[in-house]
Amino acid sequence: MNENYQSKRFRRSGTDRYLAGVCGGIAEFLKVDSNLVRLVLVVLTFFGFSGVFVYILAWLVMPAANEQRSMLEQIIRNFQGKPSEN
Repeated sequence: MNENYQSKRFRRSGTDRYLAGVCGGIAEFLKVDSNLVRLVLVVLTFFGFSGVFVYILAWLVMPAANEQRSMLEQIIRNFQGKPSEN
């Protein structure tokens, strides 16, 4: 694949992470500081926005930096009885 295509995909960060690397991955995609993304998530959570739910959903949908498939896709493949290849 083209290197520009790979760099423009949402992926969880492998290096800039506290929990699952979701905020770090979003920050890398948007080319902003990851602490800014974390701050926005916390502020939205305090104002009634379900930041925890969004974070968990993003964790399931976004593949890790070194993987091809997301956790949700691997769970679905396992449920269907298909091998969960990377």
